Amino acid sequence: MDIDRSTARLTLRPLWIAGRLLSRFPFPDPGQVAPAELGRAVPWYPAIGLLLGLAIGLAAVLLGPGLLNRPAGVTAALVLALWVWSTGGLHLDGLADTADAWVGGQGSRERTLAIMKDPASGPAGVTALVLVLIAKFAALTALIGAGDGWSLLWVPLLARAQLPLLLIGTPYARPQGMAGDPAREAPPGACRLVVALAGGATVAVLGWVGVLLLATAAALYWPLRRVLLERLGGFTGDTAGALVELTETLLILVLAMV
Repeated sequence: MDIDRSTARLTLRPLWIAGRLLSRFPFPDPGQVAPAELGRAVPWYPAIGLLLGLAIGLAAVLLGPGLLNRPAGVTAALVLALWVWSTGGLHLDGLADTADAWVGGQGSRERTLAIMKDPASGPAGVTALVLVLIAKFAALTALIGAGDGWSLLWVPLLARAQLPLLLIGTPYARPQGMAGDPAREAPPGACRLVVALAGGATVAVLGWVGVLLLATAAALYWPLRRVLLERLGGFTGDTAGALVELTETLLILVLAMV
């Protein structure tokens, strides 16, 4: 029995690594992690998005007008706070750094990359954060008020399904960095499979709304990828975080309007 439990822990080790990286959920500590293991964790990124979606969807349903009868705006604020806490603000930080670098970089690759390394947030970064959080709050209020909290399940899932595509299909722009090893070591076949599963599940459950969500995600991903290649010659960890945040924002706005 001990051997079986040990084998299970070894098998799920990539999930623990992905969970510790992308969320604040209490995943087991994997200890020292090799570069190849960081790559094997990449196909698990959408699964972490699914868990995040379950958490915020459940909170929206439990706190919303249907059960505890809390006002939609209050519930939206609490759900948004849970959403941000659950990720540790990781992707919001990437969005802020990317916005500052894109404005301050003035078209220069070297200057753009240098600004991204600065931990301070400038006006462009703060503005981007405020706009994204306002948009999410407004969409959450609309969805919760309509009793549609469970649709939130798909937003973090599809946003994190963008990451395996980015990592296996786009060069890493820095010689070294946090996202470098996952990008170099990620298994392409497994990454494509989980992205297909995430998209297929979305369409199977949501029907034409699922198709609309996939089209929205693709309409952001491909132009953004092209812009990254033109300015930086690839992506960075910060731009990957920005992709997640922008995808989530667009998807939740689409859900609130359909």
